[in-house]
Amino acid sequence: MDEFDEIVREFLVESYENLDQLDRDLVDLEREPDSRDLLQSIFRTIHTIKGTSGFLAFGKLEALTHAGEGLLAKLRDGGLTLSQERTSGLLDLVDAVRGILAAIEATGAENDLDHGDLVARLTALQEQTAADEQAGQQIGAEAVAASSAAPEPSDVADDVRDPADVADPANPADPTDPAEPKSAKRAKGKATKRGEKADKDSTAKEQPIPLLGELLKTQGVDETDVEVAILEQRLGDDRPLGEILVDHGQATDEQIREALAAQAGVRGTPGGHAVTETTLRVDVNLLDTLMRLVGELVLTRNQIVATAATQADSAMLRAAQRLNLLVSELQEGVMKTRMQPIDTLWNKLPRMVRDLGVSCGREVRLELEGRDTELDKTILEAIKDPLTHLVRNAIDHGIEAPEIRRAAGKPAEGRLLLRAFHEGGQVNIEIIDDGAGIDPERVAAKALRGGIVTPDQLRSMADREIINLIFVPGFTTADEVTNVSGRGVGMDVVRTNIEKIGGTVDVTSELGNGTAIRLKIPLTLAIIPALTVQCAGERYAVPQVSLEELVCIEPDQADALIEYMHGAAVYRLRGSLLPLVWLDHVLEVEHDHPYQAVYILVLQAEGRRFGLVVDRVLNTEEIVVKPLSRQLKGIGTYAGATILGDGRVSLIVDVRALARRARVFRENDTTSDAAKQTAVTVAADGPEPLLVVAVGDRRVGVPLSMVTRLEEIPEASVERVGQREVVQYRGQLLPLGRLSTLLGTGSSTDDDGQLKVIVYTQGRRSVGLVVDGVVDIADELPTSREDVSEYGVAGVAVVQERVTELLDMEQAIIAADPRFFDAVAAAGAADVSGFDSYAEMGR
Repeated sequence: MDEFDEIVREFLVESYENLDQLDRDLVDLEREPDSRDLLQSIFRTIHTIKGTSGFLAFGKLEALTHAGEGLLAKLRDGGLTLSQERTSGLLDLVDAVRGILAAIEATGAENDLDHGDLVARLTALQEQTAADEQAGQQIGAEAVAASSAAPEPSDVADDVRDPADVADPANPADPTDPAEPKSAKRAKGKATKRGEKADKDSTAKEQPIPLLGELLKTQGVDETDVEVAILEQRLGDDRPLGEILVDHGQATDEQIREALAAQAGVRGTPGGHAVTETTLRVDVNLLDTLMRLVGELVLTRNQIVATAATQADSAMLRAAQRLNLLVSELQEGVMKTRMQPIDTLWNKLPRMVRDLGVSCGREVRLELEGRDTELDKTILEAIKDPLTHLVRNAIDHGIEAPEIRRAAGKPAEGRLLLRAFHEGGQVNIEIIDDGAGIDPERVAAKALRGGIVTPDQLRSMADREIINLIFVPGFTTADEVTNVSGRGVGMDVVRTNIEKIGGTVDVTSELGNGTAIRLKIPLTLAIIPALTVQCAGERYAVPQVSLEELVCIEPDQADALIEYMHGAAVYRLRGSLLPLVWLDHVLEVEHDHPYQAVYILVLQAEGRRFGLVVDRVLNTEEIVVKPLSRQLKGIGTYAGATILGDGRVSLIVDVRALARRARVFRENDTTSDAAKQTAVTVAADGPEPLLVVAVGDRRVGVPLSMVTRLEEIPEASVERVGQREVVQYRGQLLPLGRLSTLLGTGSSTDDDGQLKVIVYTQGRRSVGLVVDGVVDIADELPTSREDVSEYGVAGVAVVQERVTELLDMEQAIIAADPRFFDAVAAAGAADVSGFDSYAEMGR
């Protein structure tokens, strides 16, 4: 590559960075139109691009930026005021410049597009209006007042500026003129002479004071950038050299501080030190190669450490431990070279949010937290499109129009918050808006019309499950496809793309108050922590990101603790039934179980938990993920392969695919949480299971077919209507009946302030029965029963070798809502077949 091509390449890199900053600055300027600092920064950026493009003979780019510079000059001088039309014009200028730069990068020349209309538009926007004239007079008066209090140039601290940074009054220049090569050359010569004079003067001292510009060059700041900054000072810019370079994005605050500290150290100021570090631009492909080699080194490290642990040689063991430490530090350092702050992805969002707000008629305030949160470059690329889609959805579907927000008592301007932070070895990203929220009833109606769920499935679903239907392929709440969101790409694509990189998506929403979508993604895909397990003599790696906990059941307790409900194995984990899956069954491997205990890996996928039973749990280690061959990819159970410390190859389990293959949940699984946890499937002509609940010290059975859903309701949300208790539930009042009162066992209060409620629904009417706790689901027929005369009890039976009372559901419902059946009959939705069958069983 010749010298000119290298200059063009540097120009492109710096110009792209400047354009990203311009997008942010213009959006900020629209919010703060009186900010002189922002105007100065924007003007200098356009001026720099214009001057360099003229030097490199890019005439079209020079003419375009010249038109924008003229508009910015008038805005800066107070002759014009910023308006939405002028902001849009400047943003269109940025887009056009970006397009020309892309053409130069691809072909080495400017594109053939005619930007005459944009140049004419920018020129027309320079025309002054009456409002501009009035604002200009006010700004001029303020400038005169401020100038009377401005410090003299001699007040500027000498120790902050380069000795060659003082403007030469004998050579005044117009700061709007482009930096032509001849003038730049002359300025460089004069600056060199002044530097030489400063060096001669310093020889009289015991130790010469280095020029700040020279120190910055050793910090990695480009020599041309330093000379251009000095030239700007000569043209009248009275800012320190470091401030100019930082504003241009050509140096960092850290570089300036270290250069000043080094300069102060030569002067004898405590804390100074010599600066010898440099900054290099490294190709991403080189970093990928380096990362791959470090991965191989990690594998070799694991093998050496494993071998050394089996030897009696203490010297070898110490060497292996030292190698382990060094490789770990090297791995961390190399991974940091690939890590980038999420702000590199977020820096395009202010412009996008601003444009979407204008096109959708929304007023949106974007807030970004955690800009410095770092991720692997590969991860950043993978989440770019999903994150963009979520932000567009939040503006198009979430945040309401200003007039609607005012009518709802909200500020006209909506709030969109993006937050990123590290937690538990993962990166958490939250997209939160204060918009209308997701309406479960609207989602349910769309799902019914689209055939995604059936009415019976919908009745058994909680609000959270209904909201999560937005992730089902083909689902959308939009009435028509627009250019803003939708476009045939739904939330299912967002979830799929996030889960491809080992992440998860969760959504919560409150109607009228907004929606929060939370992403959990790994830091990197190259090296991950994993748990190695054994099954049928083979070793498998399970990513720790999906692992919640480990459970070990002793052999003499396995039969008692592992239960079977209609052929499905479950384990009761702290009150919840955990579906169990045997790894050898899923992989279709037959072998005699050699283990002495039952090892359960509690895993999570798509928001559901299940237990994976393996033969042995070995250890945890960092593994290097290797891609699978084309033949193994088709199996759909493995996410990759790795080489363990002993040199053996191990397959990495894809937890989500494993759960689907084991039928823990299916693609369009929309049954209730209770049904999913118990994994109960009852044949149409088989016996009806009972939901066994606790009421005081009594066991009460309720037909499972008459349980629409199980809910936990805060006790504080219960209200009273006369002598009856009600709660606001799904847009209606839900009458509550306490079985403790019905059966005369006395009232009880839950320790955690939550009421456990059985909800029964017929038609559009529901009733809630409050119980003390859910004991189990009986998977066997009652072995005996007899008539009883006690109020609220239809019969008694021995269920699971325990005496269990059968609840009289009709009396319980009437006790909670006396008009329940009359209202259902009047609505034409009466169906008492469940009561008839229940009465036959109990009486």
